Amino acid sequence: MNRYLLGRLWQSLVTLLLATIVVFLGVRALPGDPALALAGEDRDPESLRAIREQYGLDDSLIVQFWQFVSHALRGDLGVSIRTGESVVSMLKSALPVTMELSALAILVASVLGVGAGVVAAVRRGRPAEWAANALALLGLSVPNFWLGLMAILYLSVALGLFPASGFVPFFTDPIANLHHLVLPALILGTGLAAVIMRQTRSSMLDALSADYIRTAEAKGLPSSAVIGRHALRNSLIVVITIVGLQLGALISGAVVTERIFALPGFGKLTVDAVFQRDYPVIQAVVLVTATAYIMINLLVDLLYSVIDPRIRVRGEV
Repeated sequence: MNRYLLGRLWQSLVTLLLATIVVFLGVRALPGDPALALAGEDRDPESLRAIREQYGLDDSLIVQFWQFVSHALRGDLGVSIRTGESVVSMLKSALPVTMELSALAILVASVLGVGAGVVAAVRRGRPAEWAANALALLGLSVPNFWLGLMAILYLSVALGLFPASGFVPFFTDPIANLHHLVLPALILGTGLAAVIMRQTRSSMLDALSADYIRTAEAKGLPSSAVIGRHALRNSLIVVITIVGLQLGALISGAVVTERIFALPGFGKLTVDAVFQRDYPVIQAVVLVTATAYIMINLLVDLLYSVIDPRIRVRGEV
């Protein structure tokens, strides 16, 4: 197991390094000069030269990349070109919002997706399956931004059931915090729930047709035990894989959802940084996102052996 973990950690580090290089070069390929955006109306050559020297914009790409990586390893992600604030402090204020929203969205998607997938598989060929497939198709087809706008229009403005925008920290008022995040989490989780539903249904149909299920039924086990303890447990491997792979889509969808509901998370931070050519903030956001994505996929690989003891961390069955 230790050898497997070391190998996966090494792969994760290489992947993170490659992602950092791609992001570093991609950010600098954006059109526009951050020094011009920072200088504002005072764009005389002396001011521009001072700004470029202060933020190292005139250094070669290799020097800039080395400075970024060396400082990041020490926990220093630089200073925002736009606000002059420490990037680490900006991430500390924005990260909890996105993490809580993503966690609630994953919870919503898992409950709705797994539940609908099990019902669709068990009730195959019945109205319950048709309804679940129709809802899954709707969740895959409707864009999050349109669904979010419609939810604000009808559920927030017309009916007043949820706040249309804003955020309240959890430790300030837990009830108000959940009240503000329930609607965005539902909107963000619908697309992922549809994907989970389709995969759960497919995996459950395969499991229900397996020999061990027929053996369990022949032994007289109740339907709840056959479905929950045997069929569903073996289907969860595919579900966990889908949740891990969809994390990137969930984070990118959170950018749009946070902007629609005016949440002060990674969405607002990223959009503002891109518009202002704020290199340190963009790099830090993508670096944190890539690290989270890699670590969650590593965790997913390790969970396989927990769900199904036949799967060993060496990759043997």
